[in-house]
Amino acid sequence: MATVHQNSTEREIRQTLHELRGRLSGQLIEPQDPLYEEVRAVWNGMVDVRPVAIARAGAVSDIDAVLDAAQRGGLALAVRGGGHNIAGHGTVEGGLVLDLGALRYVHVDAGNSLVTVGPGATLADVDRATAAHGLAVPLGVISGTGVAGLTLGGGVGWLTRSYGLTLDSLEAVDVVTAGGDHLHASERKNTDLFWGLRGGGGNFGVASSFAFRAHPLPATPLGGNFFYRPQRWRNALIAFAAWTRNLPEQMNPIISFLVLPPEFGMGDEPWMVIGFAWASADLQTGLGLVEQLRVQVPPDEQEMGPTPWLDWQSAMDSVFPKGSRGYWKNVSFSRLDEEVVGVLLSFASELAWQGTGIDIHHLEGAFGRVPEDATAFPNRSARFWLNVYGFWKDAAEDERLTAFARKAYAAMQPFSEHGEYVNFLGAELGQRDTDAARRSYGEDKYRRLVAIKNRYDPQNVFRYNHNIVPALVR
Repeated sequence: MATVHQNSTEREIRQTLHELRGRLSGQLIEPQDPLYEEVRAVWNGMVDVRPVAIARAGAVSDIDAVLDAAQRGGLALAVRGGGHNIAGHGTVEGGLVLDLGALRYVHVDAGNSLVTVGPGATLADVDRATAAHGLAVPLGVISGTGVAGLTLGGGVGWLTRSYGLTLDSLEAVDVVTAGGDHLHASERKNTDLFWGLRGGGGNFGVASSFAFRAHPLPATPLGGNFFYRPQRWRNALIAFAAWTRNLPEQMNPIISFLVLPPEFGMGDEPWMVIGFAWASADLQTGLGLVEQLRVQVPPDEQEMGPTPWLDWQSAMDSVFPKGSRGYWKNVSFSRLDEEVVGVLLSFASELAWQGTGIDIHHLEGAFGRVPEDATAFPNRSARFWLNVYGFWKDAAEDERLTAFARKAYAAMQPFSEHGEYVNFLGAELGQRDTDAARRSYGEDKYRRLVAIKNRYDPQNVFRYNHNIVPALVR
């Protein structure tokens, strides 16, 4: 059996779980259940913990039952949507997991461009529903990612310059608090909570439903990739920096450095890939912009053309299969001059293995127009956001590849700006990083988030996240 929480005896735990089982419309999975090993797993294979039970919600009412059981039974609580969180916050050793993965409905009101999404829905669920109407919600880049965690932390992806972060399209959230209150948060109601939910993660309650504003997007927008071998990386980065200076916000580029998996047919050498998605029906203008970059620095390989949005959003799924081991670090910055390019290449040039990648997201556009204090997201002024991410399989590589991520992060510190993105932030191994949230949000926003935490979760029931610690439990 999993380790019992220190505040409860094994007998009390079993009684709590017995009562919970009788209240659930969904399933309660315990260690003796044949499904337990499969259900306890989250995306990051480095997170190998054993909860006392996983409660798979079948309805919103199950959220109340699980919150009540966790608090009466003295059980630590983890909340899981898609289970894709790199830090592994969707599970907890010796505690109770509230798994919302079955609540994955998506309802599209095309006439009003509104999309209602359940807390277990993935990017693929939303994209399938909206694409049929020529609409999209700005989401991430891996189709299996859970919408809930992505939104509450931020939501950086292929439409960030065109329509902002995922949280920027959020119209309202329904939330169940630790005290059992069902609240509707929006710009008109519970406004302090709504501010905190847009970037503050799962610190304040269980989000039971999301309402998004959708945006127009062609069914087959222009997308493509330019591939460069290492000897051309410097010139390509310098050309990219110049190209992005006056780039229309309909163009969304992301740079990646990585050794691609075999199914991509690109061999075992490292590549720099400039990917781009053009969020407009004006195909010729998009092609003209891409041609400007291609002429400046011709790629070694390329692929380009109108692409079904669902195919584009799932193109990199095979790079991040469930069970991958991962540790991520991220840095916001605005310079991409000769000095910064030299530093980037100093560590990117070491990538000779499959299992680690480096992405550079170009921001500005709609993302940058949102006022700094409008949401809890930590930084709206940065031009670029770098993410060093792992997706390896061999546990023997853990130490070496986490060290590489830390090395890249340290190398970029002289150019870094304020804030870190919590969705790109892995857990520190073997220790509880209690200052991660403070570093991520900065002192001003962190103080504001603490005030919201004090009001809605003063006992820190929702602490398995990049935790905002309420004053009462410091």
